[in-house]
Amino acid sequence: MKNENSLLNQLIQAFKILPGIGEKSAQRMAFHLLEKNREGGKNLAKLINESVENIRNCTECRNLTEEVVCDICSDEKRSKKTICVVESPSDLLAIESTGGYIGKYFVLMGRLSPLDNLGPDDLGIPQLLERIEKENIKEIILALSSTVEGDATAIFIKDHVENI
Repeated sequence: MKNENSLLNQLIQAFKILPGIGEKSAQRMAFHLLEKNREGGKNLAKLINESVENIRNCTECRNLTEEVVCDICSDEKRSKKTICVVESPSDLLAIESTGGYIGKYFVLMGRLSPLDNLGPDDLGIPQLLERIEKENIKEIILALSSTVEGDATAIFIKDHVENI
């Protein structure tokens, strides 16, 4: 019978908070760190702690950064008249990896979802609309997922941008 309060079990349960990680994967990760890479585990723990303490949202685009304003928003070479609206920082990274987009971004950190209690304020849409108006943005690219929630978010933003 396993001890639910043991450090090993707590470590396994901690790994399960990650998306896509079930009991077996969490066990494999815990055993790997403990049996084969304790130094890597210490480094991972240190980096997770530092990241949780020091990474925040950019005050302009809401991307994840260690600074108040991220590197993209502070880059003077980027187009100030184009903004690409994405759902997550991973979407931003995917677009940036192509090297073809030179405008600014706005990261919603999700999409409208009444079932999950995610409304416009939770996604920073009022902040987005204010930024579009204040910075006189000429082009808005909605790079949102083609799901019901993604489409609803795009329509909501489009309807509100038309009123600016």
